[in-house]
Amino acid sequence: MFHEVRRAADTYETFPGRGHDGSIVPLPPIYYGTVDATLLWVCLLHDAWRWGLPDDDVQPLLDPMERCLGWLADYGCGSPPFVTYVSSSGHGLANQGWKDSGDGIQFRDGSIATGPLALCEAQAYAYEAALAGANLLEAFGRGGADRWREYAFELARRFRERFWVDDDGGPYPAVALDGRGKLVDSLTSNIGHLLGTGLLGPEESSLVARRLADPDLSGGYGLRTLAASSQGFNPLGYHNGSVWPHDTAIAIAGLARTPGEEAKRAARALIEGLLVAAEHFEYRMPELYGGHDRAGLSGPVPYPAACRPQAWSAASAVAVLAVLVGVRPDVPGGTVGVEALEGFGPLLVDGLRVSDATLAVRLPQSGPPEVRGVPASLTVQF
Repeated sequence: MFHEVRRAADTYETFPGRGHDGSIVPLPPIYYGTVDATLLWVCLLHDAWRWGLPDDDVQPLLDPMERCLGWLADYGCGSPPFVTYVSSSGHGLANQGWKDSGDGIQFRDGSIATGPLALCEAQAYAYEAALAGANLLEAFGRGGADRWREYAFELARRFRERFWVDDDGGPYPAVALDGRGKLVDSLTSNIGHLLGTGLLGPEESSLVARRLADPDLSGGYGLRTLAASSQGFNPLGYHNGSVWPHDTAIAIAGLARTPGEEAKRAARALIEGLLVAAEHFEYRMPELYGGHDRAGLSGPVPYPAACRPQAWSAASAVAVLAVLVGVRPDVPGGTVGVEALEGFGPLLVDGLRVSDATLAVRLPQSGPPEVRGVPASLTVQF
């Protein structure tokens, strides 16, 4: 899968600060250095199927899906046995997750982690992809489902044994394991990507939710990419203290799927922070902005070179809206789950496509949501 695609050019575009040493890295129009896109594609296919993508459209994509799972088994695991990446040539990106700047993955003391690196969120994507792939294989009468369920189980066990660290605030998942198998102990927004994937158990999810609500990460306008207590924190650092709306939206979605009122409160607070920031940006959210404390500020501090508009940031609005209405279809299973996030009504969301139907969800100021347009073939579950 691609990491980046841009218009073809006679010469490669160059990006400062994305190499191992902060150097300028030339990247071709199509660049494949990514540890997560392959896994996320499997999750996307599974989600589309549950939302009602016809079997005739899913069927031709099952062979590519199995090749994606094969990549996970054959190339996605290094030593230690986790999904890892490294730029072996020295000419690619030093970091091949979404935080792809050269200093994007660092220890709490500010030192830069060196590869091969196993990102915490990449393990969560792998876990979710393995189970999603198993479900699709089983549903379409293909073999191999048990293999991927066993893979997911073992990955969760290894993650639980190796990825957790402690500080004065208690345990939390490290952002990565480095090439020596050492825990990269900085507290980052990456942990928000673990929620809702199934990788964590209920108690572990609660610990993560508590960290996401703490002012160390949550400055009031969204999640900081790096905790303020870290030595390398810079509120205008590209991946080391700034706020990325899409990153915060992913954490919000995970918190909404985490049991307990504490997680729901954290989700509401982050949504409110994004809404306040959006107002200051005239509801045209930039790629990123400053991770300063909200107290004492009239609004978020713009990041000078941020793209605006930017696709990830635009998609964050859709992701947050999906959390608010809480519609979770399972068309193959004949159900539509609805678990709206209270506190943001009245709100009407129309035009939700589930299979061939168009749903509307109304959130009153108080009380349960109302759902219209559900076909007789699906049962609504609140």
